Amino acid sequence: MDKHGIKYKSVKGKTYSLYGETHEISGYYRLIKGITDLFLKKCPDEKKLLAQIQNAGSNRSFIKKLSRKYVDKPLVSFIKKTLSENLSLYTTGVKRHLQTLPLSQRFDPVIRTKEAQYHLYMTEIELINRIYKHVFTSSKYKFALIAHCLRDFRPDCRAVAGDIESICRGCTKECFVNLGSLLLKKYDIHPHISVSMELEKLFKKIKAGHHSVGALGIACVPELAQGMRLCIKLGIPPVGIPLDANRCSRWMKQCRESSFNLEELEELIKDQ
Repeated sequence: MDKHGIKYKSVKGKTYSLYGETHEISGYYRLIKGITDLFLKKCPDEKKLLAQIQNAGSNRSFIKKLSRKYVDKPLVSFIKKTLSENLSLYTTGVKRHLQTLPLSQRFDPVIRTKEAQYHLYMTEIELINRIYKHVFTSSKYKFALIAHCLRDFRPDCRAVAGDIESICRGCTKECFVNLGSLLLKKYDIHPHISVSMELEKLFKKIKAGHHSVGALGIACVPELAQGMRLCIKLGIPPVGIPLDANRCSRWMKQCRESSFNLEELEELIKDQ
């Protein structure tokens, strides 16, 4: 049980689980932070390292041609090898998922994410958090989008429409949307349940209404990484916490409860 009084249980996702083969999640966070520290010793400039990680995951030949002179091939090779050796235990479901992917889903860039890309996304999320944490916490208006699949499925959700997205009304104490919302409000961050598929339009609307905006995401690894990239593109400093596993109906036949680590969230949003 953590300091928030939450007793976590190990969860398995369609493609990944941050619990790996254990019943505790702290090992993942220690590992991803240690790996990022290692990469920063090779490339101390955080934003240059971020560019190398993003280039390493690009399969688009046009992008590769444009950025070829900026790619540090030995560094990228070291990154990929290190990630594969250390993070594969968290992504054991990817291969089977891709092998059984129906034709209707093979063109979905999130659903067809490959294992190596998961590892790059995990590192990218950690690195973006380091780069933008201070700018985020210093923003005048901070908002959060919490994945809707985190809600407690036992009662009917009583969320109501808000000015951005739906807002949690705290139906049950065990609901991770409720738990996250309460913690975020403590740090003056406006929590919303993410249901919109038009994030760019939503982010532009929020930015137009505020001079200083910071965004926090709580979502599965590939969706979180892509959402953070979109924020950076639009000039909104992002931070984020990945779900412990991807278990929503987009991945599975039915939506199953997931979770995220409240201690890591609080560490991220504290202004230090």
